[in-house]
Amino acid sequence: MRIIGYIEHSFLKITVFKMDNKLSVKFEHGLFEQTYKFRETAHLSTLEDIKKLVEKSFIDGVLETFKTMNYTKNKAFSRVIMENDEDDFEEII
Repeated sequence: MRIIGYIEHSFLKITVFKMDNKLSVKFEHGLFEQTYKFRETAHLSTLEDIKKLVEKSFIDGVLETFKTMNYTKNKAFSRVIMENDEDDFEEII
């Protein structure tokens, strides 16, 4: 797999990879990342083709998924902290 380029964004790191007949677009934000893979076709084979694909509505969907990922992570983390807090005190009868 090799990096064929980057797509500029104000707060996302967007990297485009190519391997065999596949193109991958990885979005990174903080501790989260998402990767979308595409088969190479006559219409989708270059960095410029990927830049046309990754436009505002695509990125809006990626950002919504990051929000969902963050919510899911925080909810699970809160649940674990609550369980551990309950175990911190001895039971008094």
